Amino acid sequence: MGEDYELIIGDKRYSSWSLRPWLALTAFGIPFKETMIRLRRPETLSEILPHSPSGKIPVLKTGGLAIGDSLAIIEFLAEQHPNKSLWPADRDARAIARSVSAEMHSSFQALRNEFPMDFTSSLGFPDNASGQARADIARIVAIWGDCRRRFGGGGDFLFGAFSLADAMYAPVASRFRTYQVELSEFGDDGSAARYRDTMLAMPEMQAWEEAARAE
Repeated sequence: MGEDYELIIGDKRYSSWSLRPWLALTAFGIPFKETMIRLRRPETLSEILPHSPSGKIPVLKTGGLAIGDSLAIIEFLAEQHPNKSLWPADRDARAIARSVSAEMHSSFQALRNEFPMDFTSSLGFPDNASGQARADIARIVAIWGDCRRRFGGGGDFLFGAFSLADAMYAPVASRFRTYQVELSEFGDDGSAARYRDTMLAMPEMQAWEEAARAE
């Protein structure tokens, strides 16, 4: 299964939620058709609604289903492709990978609002960044460092090999670059910065950036 997948996404420059399932599908070599809808335009909602009753994207369409929400999409992919090990194989690592992915999904609102994804720009750290946004950054640095120390010994990603947890945090790596976040000021011992650079160096992330620049 996989050849009948259609992923409806928004602009690659701005749509952080679209990046997550797109990266999962691409990095794990799962075939899919990509349909992009331009955001922030008068016709955006009318173009999304035929694909997504909620009016939100991304949406994965397959076999008569329209699966919304990035976390739901990647969990569906993990169920459909157990041979690809989208989550870590080790039980403890898998539990923490799901936990930090859910935290990414439900938290960090200040960071999202004050540091919106702009994949192709270099904007500098906002002078008016709130205390909560700074706390969000520090928490993410702590998550990355903890996962790398406890589970990352087998590779360069959060749990060694690339997993869905990395897909969930991919937009944050881009935000840290866009806004020139000095991670050492938020408790990083160097591991978070190395992980950020690992994510940004992925061929799939570079392909996303190239497409974003071409939009």
